Amino acid sequence: MAPTRLTTRKTLLSAALGGALLAASPFVAQAVAAPEPPAVAAKGAALVDATSGETLFAKDADTARPMASTAKIMLADVVLDTPGVDLERRVPVKQEYRDYVTEHGSSQADLQTGDKLTIRQLLYGALLPSGADAAYALADTFGTGTTPTERAQSFVTQMNAKAAELHLGKTEFTTFDGADGDNSSPLDLAKLAQHAMQHDAFRTIVAAKEYKGEAPAANGRTRYYSWANTNQLLGSYDGVTGIKTGTTTPAGDCLVFSATRDGKTLIGTVLNDKDRYTDAAKILDYGFGSDTAEDMKLRKLPADAQRD
Repeated sequence: MAPTRLTTRKTLLSAALGGALLAASPFVAQAVAAPEPPAVAAKGAALVDATSGETLFAKDADTARPMASTAKIMLADVVLDTPGVDLERRVPVKQEYRDYVTEHGSSQADLQTGDKLTIRQLLYGALLPSGADAAYALADTFGTGTTPTERAQSFVTQMNAKAAELHLGKTEFTTFDGADGDNSSPLDLAKLAQHAMQHDAFRTIVAAKEYKGEAPAANGRTRYYSWANTNQLLGSYDGVTGIKTGTTTPAGDCLVFSATRDGKTLIGTVLNDKDRYTDAAKILDYGFGSDTAEDMKLRKLPADAQRD
């Protein structure tokens, strides 16, 4: 029995020493080490798992900042959450919508007065070229009051009510398009986008690189509309499915983005960023455990496309 006990002790000792050597190996340490979070230029940023809601990356993620046209995510969400909404309902374009763009120097869908576009088309116009005229048309249509201004302001009230319903405590809207005084945090915007992406129509729209359609014109003829998506991350980073750009002087460059790989969907935000697309790609790489950001080449926008 003694030789058996000695052999067993030698075997256990060898296993223990082998395990210690493996644990000390730099190759093993490198394999199990967690990746370092990326350094980003954004003042605020966040990344969440769209299924679990788990926060995967955060940089000053709970601080409210100007959100620019990413506010139009809430505009679309309120419209799509309206009970019985008819996306094929036609809405006549009013001169007030064009005047608003001129007054504020906003990006536009170049809607022509008297044309009749569907709610679905107006959503494309608000989300792809970031048209403030299309956003105004939606706010006017779904708000209440006796004038376009009153109806638009009542729609902003609906946007704030929806923010409260979704427990977005750092989010406040003063306009329907993010033109001035609209604030949110990176995490709030990610949560908002997570909710909006539950709508089939929203997912389809924000994933489109461009839209081409037609509408009855005021003169009885047919008007043709063509819009490019201002989100250049689409078609540039593998798996990107949206969502929305935003740019104003107070807000800087902003982006809410989403991507799906191997059944895993991530939603992120960068606010007040000097390199929003590179930062978004780096953050997505961190979430997916990939390294494709450094080789990304941005999709170019047509020369006449809106910039936002």
